[in-house]
Amino acid sequence: MTTFKRASRALTSKLSAIYTCNFHPVTSLSHFSYTHNASFCSRPRQNSKEGSTIDLNQYPSDNIRNFSIIAHVDHGKSTLADRLLELTGTIRKGHGQPQYLDKLQVERERGITVKAQTATMFHRHKFLGSDTDFLLNLIDTPGHVDFSYEVSRSLAACQGALLVVDAAQGVQAQTVANFYLAFESNLAIIPVINKIDQPTADPDRVKAQLKSMFDLNPSDVLLTSAKTGLGLEQVLPAAIERIPPPPGKSTSPLRMLLLDSYYDEYKGVICHVAIVDGALHKGDKICSAATGQSYEVSDVGIMHPELVATGILLTGQVGYIVSGMRSTKEARVGDTLHHTRTVIQPLPGFKPAKHMVFSGLYPADGSDFEALNHAIERLTCNDASVSVTKESSTALGLGFRNMEHTSFPLFLQCHIFLSTQMEGMVQNPAALPSNPKNRLIACWEPTVLATIIIPSEYVGSVISLCAERRGEQLEYSFIDSQRAFMKYRMPLREIVVDFYNELKSITSGYASFDYEDSEYQASDLLKLDILLNGQPVDAMATIVHKSKAPRVGRELVEKLKKFIDRQMFEIIIQAAIGSKVIARETLSAMRKNVLAKCYGGDVTRKRKLLEKQKEGKKRMKRVGSVDIPQEAFHELLKVS
Repeated sequence: MTTFKRASRALTSKLSAIYTCNFHPVTSLSHFSYTHNASFCSRPRQNSKEGSTIDLNQYPSDNIRNFSIIAHVDHGKSTLADRLLELTGTIRKGHGQPQYLDKLQVERERGITVKAQTATMFHRHKFLGSDTDFLLNLIDTPGHVDFSYEVSRSLAACQGALLVVDAAQGVQAQTVANFYLAFESNLAIIPVINKIDQPTADPDRVKAQLKSMFDLNPSDVLLTSAKTGLGLEQVLPAAIERIPPPPGKSTSPLRMLLLDSYYDEYKGVICHVAIVDGALHKGDKICSAATGQSYEVSDVGIMHPELVATGILLTGQVGYIVSGMRSTKEARVGDTLHHTRTVIQPLPGFKPAKHMVFSGLYPADGSDFEALNHAIERLTCNDASVSVTKESSTALGLGFRNMEHTSFPLFLQCHIFLSTQMEGMVQNPAALPSNPKNRLIACWEPTVLATIIIPSEYVGSVISLCAERRGEQLEYSFIDSQRAFMKYRMPLREIVVDFYNELKSITSGYASFDYEDSEYQASDLLKLDILLNGQPVDAMATIVHKSKAPRVGRELVEKLKKFIDRQMFEIIIQAAIGSKVIARETLSAMRKNVLAKCYGGDVTRKRKLLEKQKEGKKRMKRVGSVDIPQEAFHELLKVS
């Protein structure tokens, strides 16, 4: 089991040639035509002084539309984004590989979007009786449950969203979560039922679900097939007519929302930003509202869909900046950037990255520590959600404490209160005091709000699973005659390891699951120590709920007994809570036959040899050490 869930976000952006196109209203993608004749181009004219730089001054706020595509995993977001890029001539039809905006290797391998991507498109549409050129900023967001914060920050830069739903699968858990993210942000929501070309597609049933769950008017739903191009001619006109322009003021001081960032080995940190108020020019000096650090903008432009320098970004526009930041940790997602020496009100909604899961990472061979250190530095250079500090363990040697928003856990952060009137956040179980004077009085653990959508016949099994995982039912209803909707408050530690696998197993793969961070709640948590011959092993200490302590203790000592090699002395493996031992296993000693040379004689001679051996084993037990193989730690991670 790997410690990090996310792949490294090493992105290298390269400028690509800008193609011009002649766009005509069409009913299918096969009618597209491309030309290099600038006089017939519906794309923006190029500034002769800047060469290839696009002139953004011809697009006032009223001619800008910022929208996002939100959906459940595998409902066709990225494919729809491809078709819209082709429809506007931003990329050539068939140019590059499918899912053009998914640039990470893990995204292309698994066909999922991990990192939100932005693309600027230009489109001519007959609006209010005349042909008008529009600048459209499209943000393709992740659909996976672990990236809800990234989705929320992307939506903060938009005024509308395309809510994409699979015509066969219907409304899923992430569909519900993403809808409410958009609804709470007061965005104009355009429902799109995709994949209507599939044999199992049932658009009428999905329309009824959208009406039942979200009160969306069935007449407002767009029916499309991103794969074949069917119905796509409705999407951009609907976005222009139903989504309002950005509300910012061009005369106000500059305020930029930082949407995302990544590290480029040539340019440094590249930040994706949305201009809420004012304007930004190349060479401006800007300041971060979160950190107070100042920078000089060395490059500014748009993603079209690759980086294209424009020298300026105006109110309502979305683009990128290069400001000399050395690490993505300086670029905090959701931060407000502004001109230095100006006083502004920071944009609402910024939340510093809150680490929820803490994991230990140690090399199997101590000589590999420097190589591991170098690899982790490269990872953290691109992913600001990961924070790493060096630490040492008696059992494992030198290693790292990884703090990430989502990860396979060794320990989840808890808030504790001790009898000595001390309180604080604990990031490592070994840090909890064992002294009876510092007795643990109260403990609070992080919880999540879990959304589950399942076929009706699996309701009983799922309720039993959630009850076993200490879930509290908050809502239970039926979407239609075939599917049920449930909402639970659950401890985070109960879902991060294998809850999703079990849920999929008992529902034959038909369950849809999503969760979002919630508050801390009081819980009967205990520190469980593992002792080898009476000595605690700090790396194996864990926090368990009181009701599960006996079972977890037994499982831990049984697994350890299988993986620890026998020694010349007896090894006692214990699981203890404080001074109380709740589980024990004994690994018998390897015994040498010291009586082999005694072929006869008095029995006292044999007893003397046996007593001498017994005393030797006692002495070895006092001074001997027990080597715990790495496989044992991997197996212990599987014990919830």
